[in-house]
Amino acid sequence: MSRTTTVAIVQQPPAVLDLTRSLERAADHIAAAADLGADLVVFPETWLTCYPAWAFGLAGWANPEARHWHGRLLAESPVLGGIGDRNDGIAPLRSAAAEHGVTVVIGLNERSARGGTLYNSLATIGPDGLLLNVHRKLMPTHTERTIWGIGDAAGLHVVDTPAGRIGGLVCWEHWMPPARQTLHAASEQIHVAAWPDTPEMHQIAARSYAFEGRCFVASAGLYLTSNDVPAELLDAYLAGVGPDIPSEGALFDGGSSIIGPDGMWIVEPVHGRPEIVTAILDLSAIDREHQDLDVVGHYARDDIFELTVDARRRSGVTVITGR
Repeated sequence: MSRTTTVAIVQQPPAVLDLTRSLERAADHIAAAADLGADLVVFPETWLTCYPAWAFGLAGWANPEARHWHGRLLAESPVLGGIGDRNDGIAPLRSAAAEHGVTVVIGLNERSARGGTLYNSLATIGPDGLLLNVHRKLMPTHTERTIWGIGDAAGLHVVDTPAGRIGGLVCWEHWMPPARQTLHAASEQIHVAAWPDTPEMHQIAARSYAFEGRCFVASAGLYLTSNDVPAELLDAYLAGVGPDIPSEGALFDGGSSIIGPDGMWIVEPVHGRPEIVTAILDLSAIDREHQDLDVVGHYARDDIFELTVDARRRSGVTVITGR
């Protein structure tokens, strides 16, 4: 018996370093996706409030420009509440999800509730507006470590939603075999692969994940042009994106796609334009594909391989008080 769900990937630019405007845009995009019949709405990596590409060009010690932009990013990054909370730094997204009855997965720069650390996170919001999960990228890549702290496994799991069982990883986490296997073991039906850009190797990783996990993959790429970046940030941003990027036009050209549990395209990568990328998924296809491959079942060797995941959220400070 088939069961269908509709997924929509928002390939639209955020308001760079402007949390208020980005939240307004996100709410509008959620409404537009709902009008297209979406049950699940997906945004790319760190859509709130921008992918900090300048990290790759301003990685020198005590660089005053890097510190300036880091301070701006920190000030424009939301603090999240706890699981099940309704009021926090992304309240407009919660309201939009509840108003339209959709599940939302959004990439964001998450500010820690204490101190001044940022995390590269994926937040999952249910159709009642409640926060269901926050996954923090386990290991920032290369000079991204000057921007984000190291995440933990507290959010490395799958959540039940009316749209299906949903999990997600951020960018190069897709080359962390234990992280993949942890989500596969949780019976993931729809996987969110969040990226800033989608070159061929990222597309290969997304398709391989779908084939390996026998799940659908919503691979979300960022669309951002030079006109979307504040003029005073543009030179630093261009230096981080790379020397081959033109000074005008698309800096990140999208490339969002949707992949079936056989590893084949349902929607091929959409490059070069802002769009809401949609597809109807038949979740019953997952069971059919499990006939010949189930990496946590009949194709596993639990007798010789064992994976242990520590899913505690780390705080670093424990205060013990007495009366």
